[in-house]
Amino acid sequence: MTGSRTSFLKGRSARAAAGFTGAAVALFAVAPLALSDFRLGLLAKYLCTAMVAVGICLAWGRGGLLTLGQGVFFGLGGYAMAMHLKIVDAGPGNIPDFMQLYGTATELPWWWRPFVNPVCALAATVLLPMAVAAVLGSFIFRRRVKGAYFAILSQALAAAFAIWLVGQQATTGGTNGLTDIQGFFGYDLDDPVNQRMVYFVIAAALLLLIALARQLIHSRYGELLVAVRDSEERVRFLGYNPANVKLVAYVVAAGMAGLAGALFVPAVGIISPALIGIVPSIELVIGAAVGGRASLAGAVLGAIAVAWARTALSEEFPAAWTYFQGLLFIVALAFLPGGVASLVGIARRHRASRVSGDAAPVLPVGEAA
Repeated sequence: MTGSRTSFLKGRSARAAAGFTGAAVALFAVAPLALSDFRLGLLAKYLCTAMVAVGICLAWGRGGLLTLGQGVFFGLGGYAMAMHLKIVDAGPGNIPDFMQLYGTATELPWWWRPFVNPVCALAATVLLPMAVAAVLGSFIFRRRVKGAYFAILSQALAAAFAIWLVGQQATTGGTNGLTDIQGFFGYDLDDPVNQRMVYFVIAAALLLLIALARQLIHSRYGELLVAVRDSEERVRFLGYNPANVKLVAYVVAAGMAGLAGALFVPAVGIISPALIGIVPSIELVIGAAVGGRASLAGAVLGAIAVAWARTALSEEFPAAWTYFQGLLFIVALAFLPGGVASLVGIARRHRASRVSGDAAPVLPVGEAA
């Protein structure tokens, strides 16, 4: 029994290493050679959504936490990065251009000043979303809020955050958000070479997040997270606090979304409330659901595919795309809960059952034991 388990673990590690190597080759060698600068920039944007999907796979796929508010953490990371870049673009002693247009301030607001420091800004892109998730998660999970109620609360949080940003036009850019970002830590974003550099940074970050998530999923903590998803009361009876277990997954997923938002800013050059409200948050979940929320590879590929489809189809069918997207989500949850990735397992089990059935001896009637 122990030998078979060891062989299974070795086989799983070998498949993971092969998949990781294949993904690295595709991202760092094939895509830059096969795609134009414009298409590579679009792929960089899609990879940012895939980074969010990695966190959703951990929180929802393994922990059962339907996080419909990941746009909040994506926005926190994005705004933290954009604020620093806008300060740098404005130059020493100046304030960002939109503040001169919409506000009467002659100096930076007090809550903008920490983002002058690049180290502080970089740390805030990940730590700020994680801190917000830790505070919110502590209140929610300790009161045993779960299921649809948790999903509704997270969605309401996304709506409230977007509304707040729109109302603070003088300090956040309002509906327009923070736009026309020209530099990225000394590099001109108008230069195609630097845009490719941003793409490589995003691709490397995605692979690192996948490796981190896989380590968590296959660790003792990952097994405990699944146990909490399946039976909280049994885990509580064994002496563990399910609230703490879920909180860790929620906070880690928030940090991943924050990093994705931070890297989205130099890839696209903008961050606005339209990118972080209810609809974008649901779109992030749809990608993971279609690809397979319990599979890292499925969630990542599903997020990229849905993001690509949104870009391609929304241009041709702008009025119908939202309905199609909602229908896709419903169909995925109702008829294929495991996403497209589950089809591989279904086919494998079907093939194994056929092989075992063919191998079974045919006994005459009356001689079967």
